[in-house]
Amino acid sequence: MRLRTVLATVTAGLAAATCLTAGPAAATTAPDPAQGRARDHVCSPSVSLDRFSDALDKTTYRGSYTGNFSALARDRHGDLAALSDRSELFTLDRRTLKPTGVTALADEQGAPLDSEGLVVDRDGTRLVTSETEPSVRRYSRDGRILDRLPVPGALRVAPAGRATANQTFEGLTLLPGGRTLLASMEYALSGDDSRTVRFQTWQRTGDGHFRLGAQYAYRTDDASLGVPEVQAVPDGRLLVLERGFTAGVGNTVRLYLADPRRATDTSGIEHLTGQPGVRLTGKTLLTDLAACPSLGATAHQPQPNPLLDNIEGMTVTGHDTQGRLRVLLVSDDNANAVQTTRFYYLRVRI
Repeated sequence: MRLRTVLATVTAGLAAATCLTAGPAAATTAPDPAQGRARDHVCSPSVSLDRFSDALDKTTYRGSYTGNFSALARDRHGDLAALSDRSELFTLDRRTLKPTGVTALADEQGAPLDSEGLVVDRDGTRLVTSETEPSVRRYSRDGRILDRLPVPGALRVAPAGRATANQTFEGLTLLPGGRTLLASMEYALSGDDSRTVRFQTWQRTGDGHFRLGAQYAYRTDDASLGVPEVQAVPDGRLLVLERGFTAGVGNTVRLYLADPRRATDTSGIEHLTGQPGVRLTGKTLLTDLAACPSLGATAHQPQPNPLLDNIEGMTVTGHDTQGRLRVLLVSDDNANAVQTTRFYYLRVRI
């Protein structure tokens, strides 16, 4: 979605206090040029940036604009599914990012979606959120609606609920085992603390449908920061992006490791305003992406680091020989000349 103009404060002290610490360095007897190159790509003790790619920026495929990307997922064949918030779902070659297919999406009346979150399920179907109502629908590979999941009334856009338009379901992920689906609201509900967003879950039933499950509270660093994406990791924790934008300054993008497993189920709590006994989703800062090396990236508008843009999509694509997760991010350029469709290849140690 197009971000609101907000004040986003980058606090170096917070980053230093919460960032994961690195393990003991291995002893070496002589300088290693390869290690020197690796250090040049370090964002934090937990995250490094391999490279970035602007290959799809301001390009088209079969008449469709290959931008406005809000989500990424891997399909069963290892290729990438990239969701545009203009109701189009692209298939991209995992190595080259070259588009190999595109599918139009729509609601039950044939109207376009504000499509934001994406999961490719184990049977190849696509689960897609729209932040308009909000909604979660299941689609076949060719774009037919197969199912629509229930949504709690409070999470609906006012006046039906307490959510604000274009600030609802942004992130979507399937937890390990495939039985629990989780969606992240982007910003707080009316009546909740302005920094507290809700994570809604669904449980898969025996017939393959999903019923409403637990709900968890997650607190952002600042009310100006929203949650554009979440992604489950193998042990059940979550990678969480927090993102904001300040006109004349640029984007704030931070990556956290969050753990909802001991958090309070807040589905029965009407207003989240610091009630005693409510355990928030724990989180640990992995990196502020402004600290990553720019690697020669350029920006068409002011940014704390020219590498940064409006990052919205994230998926885990595998792991390397050292056990680090390979994580791919993508930015939503909003079809705007001063923004860039950019893919970021990270390695993340959790």
